[in-house]
Amino acid sequence: MKAQWILISILFFGLLTAIFAAINTEPVNVHLIFTDMQLPLIIIILSSTLLGGLILGLIGMSKQYKLKRTIKQLEKQLNEAQMAHAVPTSAASTDAGSLPLSYAAPEKMPSSEL
Repeated sequence: MKAQWILISILFFGLLTAIFAAINTEPVNVHLIFTDMQLPLIIIILSSTLLGGLILGLIGMSKQYKLKRTIKQLEKQLNEAQMAHAVPTSAASTDAGSLPLSYAAPEKMPSSEL
């Protein structure tokens, strides 16, 4: 549901930008570092919007990459911790009904402590 609202918001913003750009078609002076140019305002508006979207997308992709890398590191640490606490098979009891003390089910807490 959240993805649908994001898509609707993006489409609405794009439509608003396109309408605003279509209204503003007169040429304007653009002062760049080494030169001055005269461009239609519609090109400046649309290119600025596109450039902003690309920058935002790159920032989002870098955050996604960092989060995935963090998840992989944490999963690796979790697996290492689980392996360190695992009971070796040679030390395991032959009686299938008995569990090591660390694997025993926790006692029930009285409902007043919940």
